[in-house]
Amino acid sequence: MAANAAVLADPRDFSVVLGGPLFQLFRKAHLSGDALELLRGRLILLVGLSWLPLLILCAVNGTLLGTQIAVPFLYDIEAQARFLLLIPLLVGAEIVVHQRLRFVASQFVQRGLIPDADRRRFEAALDSTIRLRNSVVAEIIIIIFIYAVGLKLIWRQHAAVDVATWYAAPAAGEWTLSRAGVWYVFFSLPLTQFLLLRWYYRLFIWARFLWLVSRIKLRLMPTHPDHIGGLGFLGTATAAFAPLALAHGAFVSAFIASRIFLHHATLLDFKIVIIAVGVWTLILFLGPFLVFSPQLAQAKRQGERDYGPLTSHYSLQFDEKWVHTATPPDEPLLGSSDIQSLADLANAYTVVKTMRATPITRQAVVQLAASTLAPIAPLALTMMPLGEAVKLLFGILT
Repeated sequence: MAANAAVLADPRDFSVVLGGPLFQLFRKAHLSGDALELLRGRLILLVGLSWLPLLILCAVNGTLLGTQIAVPFLYDIEAQARFLLLIPLLVGAEIVVHQRLRFVASQFVQRGLIPDADRRRFEAALDSTIRLRNSVVAEIIIIIFIYAVGLKLIWRQHAAVDVATWYAAPAAGEWTLSRAGVWYVFFSLPLTQFLLLRWYYRLFIWARFLWLVSRIKLRLMPTHPDHIGGLGFLGTATAAFAPLALAHGAFVSAFIASRIFLHHATLLDFKIVIIAVGVWTLILFLGPFLVFSPQLAQAKRQGERDYGPLTSHYSLQFDEKWVHTATPPDEPLLGSSDIQSLADLANAYTVVKTMRATPITRQAVVQLAASTLAPIAPLALTMMPLGEAVKLLFGILT
């Protein structure tokens, strides 16, 4: 239990990011500090190993630009987005997620949401979360999965084009990898897949932690001003996932752009894909918070049962004293504390009635949806000239 004791003593110790073999490797190589410092060094290393060798090999092979092949390296929008956008976003998101989520665990305790009788269950949830975060086996399984399954399925999808590309060309009914293609297929592409799947594993750890906490009978207050029973701090944590949503949107945007510019597709051909990625990111990043909905709904119902009779009883006494009494009270009506107490009680009952059954806010939904769709939005210019788009926007605003 030493790990969770440290987490409770210092909220910065709780993180779904600060752990695992790759993180420890970066620390030993002086490419990361205890709080994910030295981001620039990690980005230079990962982008340099994944993208720079491809650039050099394609330049040597004559497939960097030109018309010798249908898809030169610099014209491969998906490849450029994968190594120059996706990798930096996936690596940079670690700092944002770590800084935003590191205080979540302590807030459950500091706000008195965890009953004393269930403190050990909460500490056990912390301890198991930290063990999973530091798992060596998990990252090994991810690597095995990528090379055992990913190379057979995902690369075949990339190679399913009927023209020669910078990484492969058809020969006698089969595909032959170029030297750049060998590095791409066996290192660069698996590296990107590893970073993405490692994030999905971290999101699983995060969702599991929230689920374990939701199994504890929390001290939710229906009259809490945040209208979420005291769980309002969870709403601010959703902003941590905006860079990851942006990464999903950027890759989908590159996927669509390559087919628009190289295969003469239109943006409307991918409306289902755009909707799907938007829905997927909302489910992926906001779905775990729904585990608290049953307790929040129950707390609201209990609050209405408790404060409803109290409000009715007080209102009845106020009515009898100041409205339907035969003998007016000796105290003056103006400035009476009864009126202020009635107003305070009415405000408390209004908070109970407007309490939400989910810690997901409208702002969080808009922020994640905007982050996902922002990289796709510029592709709308492929449907009309820039001048017409500016005129249309100016006409709307004026």
